[in-house]
Amino acid sequence: MPKKILAIILLLLVTSCMVFLVSCYKVTTLTLNTEQEITTPVSLASDIIPLFSKNCSLSGCHNTGGLKPDLSADKAYNSLINGNYVDLGNPENSDIYLWLTGKKAAAMPIGAANNPSNINQYVLAWIKQGAKDN
Repeated sequence: MPKKILAIILLLLVTSCMVFLVSCYKVTTLTLNTEQEITTPVSLASDIIPLFSKNCSLSGCHNTGGLKPDLSADKAYNSLINGNYVDLGNPENSDIYLWLTGKKAAAMPIGAANNPSNINQYVLAWIKQGAKDN
């Protein structure tokens, strides 16, 4: 009889552990933005394109013939706007910003320091300022 009681207790213990482990899961990922917002005017040509050239439109990445969007200096604007990577109504929901910040997949640029040259905030400011071809 004691072996049967011990087996029942062990079964209940294992079942309780399994219920506990199955009930623990992640529901939400919270990403905090601790970067300083850029409030000065941002130019595509003088602020954004140099960042893209240094970090994104490299061989095998977002250049002509590479991955979309094409962020080469002469094609970046049309590629971003016509490719629907920019959401002027909700800048934080723009695909380009979600990719850069890692909210859509691995943070871009892959293999680079997180947010090199404050690229995330420059792109977000540019979109908030109307994503002009300036």
